[in-house]
Amino acid sequence: MTTNILILCTHNSARSVLAECMLNHWARQVGRDVRAYSAGSSPSGRINPHALEALARAGIDAGGVRSKSWDEFTAPGAPRMRIVITVCDSAAAEPCPYWPGSPVKVHWGYPDPSNAPEAEKAQAFELTRQAIGYRMLQLLALPIESMDDAVLQAALIDAYRS
Repeated sequence: MTTNILILCTHNSARSVLAECMLNHWARQVGRDVRAYSAGSSPSGRINPHALEALARAGIDAGGVRSKSWDEFTAPGAPRMRIVITVCDSAAAEPCPYWPGSPVKVHWGYPDPSNAPEAEKAQAFELTRQAIGYRMLQLLALPIESMDDAVLQAALIDAYRS
């Protein structure tokens, strides 16, 4: 059975999109039945072009990715999430909706690469992509399917600290 993971950021235009694409890429590479989604509390309606460029330079498929509201994942028929990860501090501070199935929730904060000076944006996005990609590999190394919620949450918190 597929393990669904939702990654949240306020605008769903950069960090959450990088995480969605990196997790789906690595899951395919290592043969794990994991599916990542991303969303935002106040989606911008567009993906930051620097995020798309960082993914393209790494050979990561970003086809079909779009900026969307987290409300899509509370609607009837939405995929049931096992894990919800916030990747920006503002989204972590917002009151989240009720997630069907009561998924494990963790915060893995990353600085917003969009705030870098224009001349440094490409590097900022690349470094953020690499950091998020590493964290997604750590997640995939866990035996998610056999872990109970408390053990899984503790392992995800430990992965963020390392």
